[in-house]
Amino acid sequence: MLEYEETVDAKQLNSLALAYMGDAVFETYVRRHLLFSGKVRPHHLHRAGTQYVSAKAQCHILFQMMDAHLLTEEETAVVMRGRNAKSGTVPKNTDVQTYRYSTAFEALMGYLFLQGRTERLEELIEKAFTYVEEQKGGTVG
Repeated sequence: MLEYEETVDAKQLNSLALAYMGDAVFETYVRRHLLFSGKVRPHHLHRAGTQYVSAKAQCHILFQMMDAHLLTEEETAVVMRGRNAKSGTVPKNTDVQTYRYSTAFEALMGYLFLQGRTERLEELIEKAFTYVEEQKGGTVG
């Protein structure tokens, strides 16, 4: 990744900025995961990808992580900040609560990425993949 002279303090960024970053990071991991699992047809890639990156999927992933007590206190605080962030808009295809929790999940991904905590980020992303694939009966796409 490119290096910048200025650093960003992820602890000081607002939750929507963290979610902005986290959305891109998580989607990149999902796309790579799908390609490495042998999916190459664009329509199938898009359909399979939405099973991971939709608001509903991210909300479900986050609830499973919280239920399993996977998150540290610091990570839980980031999630709560993300959940409480007011974006001003909610997509038509989801309810406000689901959207807020998906924003919280994305904020956590962005936070870990910007903190340079790649090992922890990837540990949680692997869990996310497992949750989605278990929910779909082991086959995604």
